[in-house]
Amino acid sequence: MKTLKQIERLRKANKLIKQQNTGTPFEFASKLHVSERELYRLIEYFKEIDARISYSRNSNTYYYKEDFDLLVNIKIQVLVREEIKTIYAGSSFLRRNFEEKPLFSTTAMFGQ
Repeated sequence: MKTLKQIERLRKANKLIKQQNTGTPFEFASKLHVSERELYRLIEYFKEIDARISYSRNSNTYYYKEDFDLLVNIKIQVLVREEIKTIYAGSSFLRRNFEEKPLFSTTAMFGQ
């Protein structure tokens, strides 16, 4: 479930940045339930996916310098008997490889 938490954190961070309602880095980190160090890693990740983020000291908020949006899709599928299902990272698995334990997949799609 760690992946779901990370995806939700990205979604929430994007929303707060778009609303220009992040607060100081300390406040923003608190809203996301992460340390300031983790917040800076998250901001660097956004920059890696071409989000132009800046911080306004006057308004005490992060904001996007250009239009940017983050689309997050999550898909959970139950794999049944010998059926092959594609997990969107590009790998395919057979249920028998996972010993009768339930298996689900999550996907995230990021775009502008």
